[in-house]
Amino acid sequence: MTVSGHRLDPRQPLVVDTHELGRRPGSMRRVTKTVPAPENLGTPVAQVPPGSDIVLDLRLESVMEGVLVTGTAQATLSGECGRCLEPVTDELEVDLQELFVYSDERLRGKPGSGSHNGAGVADEDEEPKMVEDLFDLEPTLRDALVLEMPLTPLCNEDCGGLCAGCGARLDDVEPDHSHELADPRWAALAQLRTSAAGTTEEN
Repeated sequence: MTVSGHRLDPRQPLVVDTHELGRRPGSMRRVTKTVPAPENLGTPVAQVPPGSDIVLDLRLESVMEGVLVTGTAQATLSGECGRCLEPVTDELEVDLQELFVYSDERLRGKPGSGSHNGAGVADEDEEPKMVEDLFDLEPTLRDALVLEMPLTPLCNEDCGGLCAGCGARLDDVEPDHSHELADPRWAALAQLRTSAAGTTEEN
């Protein structure tokens, strides 16, 4: 099954078969299933672990142009707190909406399908396409999940972060935790004393 050289495998978990819609505008069916998360689904600071469950609740509706998909996706997010570096997990639910248009071959002969300018062709190339009765939900799912991922994950909104002096997690130490900061003007003198002490021991 190909369109412009593109092939879809109906055995792939995010490839959806719309054969039961019968290509009749107005017909509708629901699809609810759990699929494994694909690889590299996320950002440098937050990801949906590969192979973890993504729960899809979809509504497929046949329209003149193709198949309109609406619904939700639920996934588990994992990452690292942007303040204290502790592991973070969270449940993420996103809304999905995409129109998968019929291929040019199927639209051939329909009103408005025979004339295209350069901009129209570019727009069509960017539209998600049906491949016979199949469509691939993965690009739509990726876009929706990544857009909802936090830019800076936090273990909690009040996370105190790490101590600049020793690196301890501030939420785990006493409230009066602090360090005496040496006067930087004495740093060179301290280094000279250390060097002198080492020379004396050698002699």
